[in-house]
Amino acid sequence: MKRIKQLEPHIANQIAAGEVIDRPAAVVKELLENSLDAEAKKIAIRVEQGGVKLIRVQDDGHGIHVDDLSLALSRHATSKIKQFSDLYAVESLGFRGEALASIASISRVQLTTKLADAEHAWQIESEGSSVFTTAKPAAHPSGTTIEVRDLFYNTPARRKFLRSEKTEYSHLETVFLRLMLSRFDVAFSLENNAKLVYQLPVAQTQAESEQRVAKLLGVKFLDSALYLTTEASGLQLSGWLSLPTHSRSQADSQFFYINGRYVRDKVISHAIKQAYQDVLFHGRHPVYVLYLQIDSGLVDVNVHPSKSEVRFTESRLVHDFIYRAVQQLLSQTTPATVLATTESGSTPLATQPSNSAADATSPIFPPPQQHPMPLQVQQTLAGYQVAFAETDTEAVTAAGFEQPSVADTEVPILGYALAQLKGIYILAENQQGLVIVDMHAAHERINYEKLKTTYSDETLKRQSLLVPVAVNFSQREVRIILQHQALLAELGLEVEALGEQQIVVRAVPLLLAASSVAALLEDVLADLIEFGQSNRVREHVNELLATMACHGSIRANRRLTLAEMNALLRDIERTLRSNQCNHGRPTWRQLKLGELDQLFLRGR
Repeated sequence: MKRIKQLEPHIANQIAAGEVIDRPAAVVKELLENSLDAEAKKIAIRVEQGGVKLIRVQDDGHGIHVDDLSLALSRHATSKIKQFSDLYAVESLGFRGEALASIASISRVQLTTKLADAEHAWQIESEGSSVFTTAKPAAHPSGTTIEVRDLFYNTPARRKFLRSEKTEYSHLETVFLRLMLSRFDVAFSLENNAKLVYQLPVAQTQAESEQRVAKLLGVKFLDSALYLTTEASGLQLSGWLSLPTHSRSQADSQFFYINGRYVRDKVISHAIKQAYQDVLFHGRHPVYVLYLQIDSGLVDVNVHPSKSEVRFTESRLVHDFIYRAVQQLLSQTTPATVLATTESGSTPLATQPSNSAADATSPIFPPPQQHPMPLQVQQTLAGYQVAFAETDTEAVTAAGFEQPSVADTEVPILGYALAQLKGIYILAENQQGLVIVDMHAAHERINYEKLKTTYSDETLKRQSLLVPVAVNFSQREVRIILQHQALLAELGLEVEALGEQQIVVRAVPLLLAASSVAALLEDVLADLIEFGQSNRVREHVNELLATMACHGSIRANRRLTLAEMNALLRDIERTLRSNQCNHGRPTWRQLKLGELDQLFLRGR
């Protein structure tokens, strides 16, 4: 018979390290969070061999008292919480007191720290155990430096699961990027294998914050981003959301922070996904950097050792708040907002178009240089205006087409129609240049929004089923359905219990009368279990409305008059979400005069 015995402290620490530290990126996360909790304003990181050989984090925080140095590397020792009730209102990034002990148990650690009012710094070392050297004086500025060397050197079973240096550094850089986006009031720098990769100063203004976002996520994101700031019910949400046209094939550029902590939460992800539902192309994912401020007592961060998962006491309130905030902002995306974003330069960083021909030149055989043409498009506008003035304005007016004038400040956003191409596209001229419109996609969005408005303005109509439909569920599922009976009634579903494991549906929304009642209720139930609410009914209704809008829209190869084209352009400008069709495809594109000049090598 095997007897029970107490594990040695260093073995217990190594077991705990398996939950907290799985790769160098996890070490960087824990050390950076400690620096931020120490109110550091400048953090410098140096790594070698993807962090396996060396991770060095130096900050200018408040430091550690010499009497607490050995405790800092001990398990379950922390300055963040003092009693059990503190776990219900955690405001610091770290609080478990496990990270440093776990790191020390699987690597060689050197900790050097100095208080602001201390005469000198102190240093302590550990080599893969809970035994530490005696603290000794050292030279160090105010703050703390932690060096972690030879990660997993004493746990070869763990080390063999590490990937290549490039892969491990990529994970480490991702963690570093998340933390750089979390605190704009802190300066960060990262050095990899003696090469400086990032050096970001403190961002004190909105423009400087946008500079950091553009540096980390690319100027293209910020050029196509909408800034969001809203507040309701004690919740505050701010940050940047990409326009639906700037999306990715993977959800790898989504950053959400709760009280400064990066989190991955299914309730939040579902809310944002729902908000993008009508405007994002199938299989694509939005890009966003969002910050939620919430009472720390309403969110539980003590869910997982990595502290990237949370639970809300009012998850439905948080879900609805985020959904409405994002959905309302996206609903305002019209041609005016897109052009205003690009013209105002939402990003403070300007990129110069690269001259690909010049980049490819050879110093031995340079290509012949084309002399700049004397006139560019912008310079010939006056000449074009003369030509327009000589046209038959009466004939144009009779056709219902308002005479365009690029010099007129009252020119509409999408300008005036010029022609129709292949019965598919409308070509129009505005102040910026040429506009190309997919007339079917644009008309489909216009009709879809009108149908949604008409449907939402009317009282939700229900149709009683001539033969009620009975659906079998488990006892737990029946209880959940009955708990949300009032919500289901708001959605147009009238349900009753018919025994412990059966639900009978007596009425459904009028538009969904021909749908599968059992499948609809099962989908709604799945959402209620997962997220505490459901948009399935609205999704099914919108699918039907979208189908109706598609069949009622202009088909390809239909010839339109100039008056009809201009009427369509004006409707696009007035319609919400009109930059994309119901399936997420763009409805129009802008070619600026500068881009047209480049196509024809004008000015070179």
